[in-house]
Amino acid sequence: MITNEEASITAIAKLMISIVTPCFNEEDNVEKCAAEVASVMSSSLPDFDFEHVFCDNASTDRTLDKLRRLAADDHRIKVVANASNVGPFKNIANGLRHTSGSLVVPMVPADLQDPASVLPQMVAELGPDLDVVYGVRANRNEGLLFRAARSLYYSAVKVGGGVAPPSHAGEFLLARRAIIDVVLASRGQTYVRGLVAQTRPRFGVVEYDWGRRERGRSKNSVTDLIDQAITGLITTARRPLRWTLFLGMFVAIVGVLIAIVTILVFLIGGPDVVDKGIPTIIVGVFLLGGLQLFLTGVIGEYVVSIHSSAYPDPGVVERELINLD
Repeated sequence: MITNEEASITAIAKLMISIVTPCFNEEDNVEKCAAEVASVMSSSLPDFDFEHVFCDNASTDRTLDKLRRLAADDHRIKVVANASNVGPFKNIANGLRHTSGSLVVPMVPADLQDPASVLPQMVAELGPDLDVVYGVRANRNEGLLFRAARSLYYSAVKVGGGVAPPSHAGEFLLARRAIIDVVLASRGQTYVRGLVAQTRPRFGVVEYDWGRRERGRSKNSVTDLIDQAITGLITTARRPLRWTLFLGMFVAIVGVLIAIVTILVFLIGGPDVVDKGIPTIIVGVFLLGGLQLFLTGVIGEYVVSIHSSAYPDPGVVERELINLD
């Protein structure tokens, strides 16, 4: 008897799946990643053609040398070598420009924390009626502090409104070519998961366990993670700008009320009574000054995002292309 999963896979078989793996100094992982993807495709998705596009972000170790050898042995492995490190988001977006499959996975990480073994479940979930299947990290094998910070961030994104991907979803997703083409047409923006969500696709979800990194160290520092989080929030949420308006109005009203109270106290109690409130005034000045700086920073982030869209950076300079026309 044919199961529902087998029937769903059969319905879209014979399509090519493009898989992108961004990498920077991943000499310990790229070979295992390539082998794992090839094994999953041959054993669980044998009716699909596939290409595995590695995007090397100007690695300084032996990553590119290993990728050259892998590509020489297997034409399905393709390599894009950047001339300089352009950051993780831009690297993924540039890799997507070199894909040709009808179905696309924007990221299978070189360290396989998002496991390639989940791909058959995504394909089965896609079926004929969906455009995107998000991989959702149901369980994370990481420290309590990072888990709490991520949960807080996803809550902030949800409260911020706008169109966002499901909580705990990343670039490890399966999308149809039409979705990816729309994402790549977006000027200046490279936050792939947010752009995919903003196409408002018909989507499904596959939950999985996010594993620990077995080899090497993550190249994402805390500063990088914060920068990525801010980028994600600004490009998907619209309510923070509205909040700054209402908060500014509230503070202005409170300021007027305090001024009225101060005048009344002066008229009733004389200048000596008002002088005793100087510490309160000082605290108020610092509070309002800090609030203004914070709100200006929020608005500034949106201005930067708008500027990036209006005046996008030049494209990625590629030093080498392997197995790509």
